[in-house]
Amino acid sequence: MLNRNIFLIIGFFCVLKLTLHLIADSNSGFQGDELLHIETGNYPSMGYMEFPPVIGWLAFIQNQFHSQSVFVHHIFSHIASLLILILIALTTVKLGGKSKAVFIVLLCVLTAPAFGRGHQLFQPVVFTQLFWLLSFYQLVRYVTSFDKKYLLYLTICVGFGFLTKYDILFFIAGLGGLLFYKPTRIEILQKDIWKYILLFILIIAPNVLWQYKHGFPVLDMFSRLYETQLDKLTILGVLEMIIISLNPVTMFFWLGGLFYMFRTKNNPTYYRPIAFTIIISLMLLALNKSKAYYMYPAMITLIIFGSIWFEQRILSKRHWILYPTTALLFLAGIMLIPFGLAVLPLDTFIKFAGIDKKDNRYQIEYKEYYSKSKWEKTMDGLQAVYDSLPLNEKEDCLIWGKHYSQAGGVNLFRENYELPKAISYHGSFYLWSPEKGELPKTILAFSNGEAGIDFFQSFFYSVVAVKRIYNPYADNEKKLWQTIYICKKPKLNFNQLRTEFKTRIFE
Repeated sequence: MLNRNIFLIIGFFCVLKLTLHLIADSNSGFQGDELLHIETGNYPSMGYMEFPPVIGWLAFIQNQFHSQSVFVHHIFSHIASLLILILIALTTVKLGGKSKAVFIVLLCVLTAPAFGRGHQLFQPVVFTQLFWLLSFYQLVRYVTSFDKKYLLYLTICVGFGFLTKYDILFFIAGLGGLLFYKPTRIEILQKDIWKYILLFILIIAPNVLWQYKHGFPVLDMFSRLYETQLDKLTILGVLEMIIISLNPVTMFFWLGGLFYMFRTKNNPTYYRPIAFTIIISLMLLALNKSKAYYMYPAMITLIIFGSIWFEQRILSKRHWILYPTTALLFLAGIMLIPFGLAVLPLDTFIKFAGIDKKDNRYQIEYKEYYSKSKWEKTMDGLQAVYDSLPLNEKEDCLIWGKHYSQAGGVNLFRENYELPKAISYHGSFYLWSPEKGELPKTILAFSNGEAGIDFFQSFFYSVVAVKRIYNPYADNEKKLWQTIYICKKPKLNFNQLRTEFKTRIFE
């Protein structure tokens, strides 16, 4: 039962977490992927090249405000982050935890950098964590009661989790762990399981059909992801990232939870099937060379068990340990949170992080820390070049962003600068590029170091670099300069360009 103390604890952490995110909103701009997600709201659909449709549906609602505000485009992320805290607390209580366990698990989440930036940005990450934990909560309710309505709720949750991000499949695969435990196996097989499987298929069918119609581009995206990123990961490297990003102090809890949930003495019998589902999910994630953040939802469930173990096995004998533990988590969080959430202004963060100026720049890993000023310079540069064009070239001029984030940024901010619409053939922007007709006489193109003048010379007889914009916060050479080109005399029409990029969408 949720008593008054637990309500107060949940309320306290929700207010504190929201406050940190609102501070971060005021200190940051948009991360590159967010600009793609915001653009999807202008094209609500049952699917996109890189991800399922839920992010587009949410973006559609946010776009009705016609705002360029970071806060407005983070509304749903903030709501999801608070619901995650509430679900964690409810699950902890359902598994036998009381107020101290709820306090510890929420403090672990609040002080972990992993749940700062991941819960801040308008990306599928925070929403898939929400559906993963909502599904886990329904799993716990089902296993503790064997009430079939919770099996129905679980099916609906994993269905919408699939429509949010495909990594929910690892949670679904983990549900096979229920069959390893005789009581749950008997219950599930007696509940006409085929009905729930059919319901799940019906929920995800529109997105699967969309992917089929478009040749399953998400598989090409995953292939590219493995080629450029995932194949370079090692289990030890990912484990190191998990330890750091979850706050090293929390390792005490999630390791404790890992062993505690498998204990049979004095523990509820339903712990065992739940433990199997968590371990299977984590093992499959590791075997598939997943990034650390793919594992965060499962790691939260371990911390839940760890907080219960801490409350029931440690604090019951040594109550005083709560105070130094809280202090350690809090102090570690103060040091780590700025590395996962923009709670400090950029200049203050540079001093706090001890980032020295090298090669006339500060190397900042996360773009949102400096993207506000970067986009102001980019839009000013594009406006200056556009204004320099003859009037007859302005009439049907377009802007070509090599990367989807570049096209997304232009389309979000262009009304303030009276600039034409941007197109791109990268990622889901390929879907929204013109299908027929001739290219305009003049196109303004721009890119970072991911493409040089030779890229655009493949499609135009005349390409001139007219402006370069320096980024004093670039963390690598590719991001150091942004170049704007005037492209004239196109070699291909729109239909031919679509054909050219059909197999190069994720390059």
